[in-house]
Amino acid sequence: MTKIHQRLLFAVFAVALVFPGNAHADAFDKWVRDFWPTARAAGVSANTYNAAFAGVRPDETILKSASSQAEFVRPIWSYLDSAISDKRLSNGKQKLIEYRSTLDAIEARYGVDRHIVVAVWGMESSYGAVLDNPKIVKSVIRSLATLAYADRRRKKFGRQQLVAALKILERGDIHPAGMTGSWAGAMGHTQFIPTTYQAYAVDFDGDGRRNIWTSIPDALGSTAAYLNKMGWRSGETWGYEVVLPRNFNFELADETTQRTLAEWDRLGVNRTGARNFPRPSDKAILYMPSGARGPAFLLLKNFRVIKRYNNANAYALAVGHLGDRLRGGDTFAKSWPRDAKPLTRSDKKALQQLLQAKGLYNGAIDGKIGARSRAAIRQYQNRIGHIPDGYASTDILGKLKGS
Repeated sequence: MTKIHQRLLFAVFAVALVFPGNAHADAFDKWVRDFWPTARAAGVSANTYNAAFAGVRPDETILKSASSQAEFVRPIWSYLDSAISDKRLSNGKQKLIEYRSTLDAIEARYGVDRHIVVAVWGMESSYGAVLDNPKIVKSVIRSLATLAYADRRRKKFGRQQLVAALKILERGDIHPAGMTGSWAGAMGHTQFIPTTYQAYAVDFDGDGRRNIWTSIPDALGSTAAYLNKMGWRSGETWGYEVVLPRNFNFELADETTQRTLAEWDRLGVNRTGARNFPRPSDKAILYMPSGARGPAFLLLKNFRVIKRYNNANAYALAVGHLGDRLRGGDTFAKSWPRDAKPLTRSDKKALQQLLQAKGLYNGAIDGKIGARSRAAIRQYQNRIGHIPDGYASTDILGKLKGS
């Protein structure tokens, strides 16, 4: 029995556990038939469609992953410790040597720093290591069909990405068995979802196929091409760790107001290591992810470009810092407040409700600490004589509850 046949038998068995009985299988088969006109209208042939769905049934593990996302309470320093581990640094430096000529060509064509490209590779798939893990890597068609068929919240996303995935198969870049990815359909070494792949993936090795699954040049070239299209500024960095002066006005760290590096410098915000900013006219915002007790950063345009890959400050900071470390840079100069306990999503909602009750906050009670929440926290911190850094801490939550 081939591995493909084994996988198909396992797929049918797994579906029977969550979708027991022929009625559920018939319902999915009907859904596949009903979805065919949508795929056909997008230019997918019957042969490609039938091959893509041969033996496919919904995957219960996809629905579990989609419905049981844990509340995120990991502090940023713990995330960075994992993202920039000794092993990831060592492996990344080896990859820089192994693919030096490829990265030379990618850098020349797209102008994106090789260390950032390799850092994204490391963050997204540990340089391809996770692609060998069957608990993580799944059939993209099966995953997206499951979301489109059975996940109410992600049905629209599943349908959109499924059409794009089918069009990739139609083009012949990959065959159905080779089109693998995460439970949400992120594919290959650098985890492109199908629509992003369609728009930005490139055939860097010149073999006529955009193959981000097994061609390292295509995967890294596609990453650089995407960052280039998002506005990467060649020859520039993502940001700088900085030292703040005593009696600094923390209301300036609102994460929205841009000033030139020269203006920040005049305010006493200096680059660590007593080094000068190479381009004083560059504009930056001040970012303090753990409040006044932790490191502070001036973030440039390229930081926002990295966030187009994953819209999370922690992710972009990890990619930027991993890139710096791969280049030979140092660890952050200021230590993280590792004794601090991060707030849960429920804690953050409670914080917003308490601030609202005091007339300081009029935004949504959603557990997302954005500019409005931080402004309200600053007002409260000023009221009680604390440093107004806008940081949502257990200390502030406790003060609010006590008052």
